[in-house]
Amino acid sequence: MQNKNIGQQSLEKHSEWRGKMRFIPSIQVKTREDLSLAYTPGVAQPCLEIQKDETKSYDLTRRWNEIAVVTDGTAVLGLGDIGPAAGMPVMEGKCLLFSQFAGIDAVPLCIDSKDPDEIVRTVYLLQKNFGGINLEDISAPRCFEIEKRLKEICEIPVFHDDQHGTAVVVLAALTNALKLAGKTIEDIKIVISGSGAAGSAIGKLLMSAGAKNVIFCNRHGAISLKCENLTPANEELARISNPEQITGTLAEAMVGSDVFIGVSAAGLVSKEMVKSMADKAIVFAMANPVPEIMPQDAEEAGAYVVGSGRSDFKNQINNLLAFPGIFRGALDCRSKDINEEMKLAAAMALARLAPQPLNKDSVIPDVFDERVVKEVAKAVSEAARKTGVARI
Repeated sequence: MQNKNIGQQSLEKHSEWRGKMRFIPSIQVKTREDLSLAYTPGVAQPCLEIQKDETKSYDLTRRWNEIAVVTDGTAVLGLGDIGPAAGMPVMEGKCLLFSQFAGIDAVPLCIDSKDPDEIVRTVYLLQKNFGGINLEDISAPRCFEIEKRLKEICEIPVFHDDQHGTAVVVLAALTNALKLAGKTIEDIKIVISGSGAAGSAIGKLLMSAGAKNVIFCNRHGAISLKCENLTPANEELARISNPEQITGTLAEAMVGSDVFIGVSAAGLVSKEMVKSMADKAIVFAMANPVPEIMPQDAEEAGAYVVGSGRSDFKNQINNLLAFPGIFRGALDCRSKDINEEMKLAAAMALARLAPQPLNKDSVIPDVFDERVVKEVAKAVSEAARKTGVARI
C-alpha cells in the first residue's frame, strides 16, 4: 500500500469503512425496567417537561452536544459542485473531526437543493434537534445569504466554517508573524487574493482586529468602487476596504504591501511580486493543493514569514485549529450565536498557544496540540458571556 497514492489508499479504506461515523447507544436496554425508563411509559415524563420548557431539551436529550454539518455539495474541497451525495465523505470526515478533537456529536446533512430558500427553510425546521449548525462547502455568494438568514431566524449558533474558521486561524498566525516582524496590524497594508467565502471573512475579521488598509483582489485585480459590474458581495467589500480605492492587477496591488494572503488559485504570485513587497513581508499562500506561490519560492524572494494550507509545509493555516474549539465553547455555554467577539477571542487564544519563544517557522500551534480545543473553547465561552449571547 505504501506505493499507492493517498487518493487510492483513501478510496480503498472508504470501501472498507463504509462510513466514518455511526450512531451507538449511550445506555443499554437489558431489562423490562430499562425499557420502561428509556422508552414507554417512563419517557412521557421528560417529553412533558420539554413541552413546558423547551430549554429542558438540552438537559434531557443529547441536544446539548449535537450539531449538524450542512452542505449542498456546491463547493466541496477543491472539487467544486459535485452534489450532496458526492459531498458525503467530506461531511462524514468533518463530523469525525468534531468528535475526535472536541467530543462533539455531529450529524452530516447533505441537502439536495441549490435554492437558498429551500436550504434555509430545511435547516430552520431541523434546528430543534441540535445545539448548533456548521455550514460547510456551500458556494459563494449563496453561502453569505444562507448564513445571514439562518443567523437571523435560528435560536442556535450558525457558523460557516469555510469563512470564519479560516479567518480565525489566519488572524492568529498573523498576530504572531507581526510580533516577529515588529509591525502592528493598524499600520500595515494587507492584500487578499480571493474575494469569495474565505477571503471576504478573513478581511472582515482582520478589520475587526484593527486592520485599516485591506485590499481585496479577484481575478480582475483590486476590488474598488471604481470597478465596473461589481457583484453585490464585491461592492460591499469595496465600500469597507481599499481606503485609497486603488485599481490595477494583483501584482500592482502587492507593491509595498506588508502582508499577502492567498485563498484563490495556484501559481498566481511570482517571486518578483514577493520582492516588490515591503521589508519583512508576510506571505500566507493558502490555495490547495497548490498554493499561489510555493513556500520555498516565497522565502527565496525575501518573505520573512511564510505559511500555507498544507500539512507538509511549516506554518500550516488549518481551520481544524478553530472549529472544534469554537463549537465546544459555544455548546458549553449554550450560546445563541457565534459573534465577532467570540471569533476574535478564539484567534487570540490560538495565537497564545504558538510555540515559545516565537519563531518564523511556528507562528501557529500544531493541530494535534491538546491544549488548543480547551483554550479556544474557554475563550469563546467567556466572550459569549461578556456579549450576552450565552444562556448558561
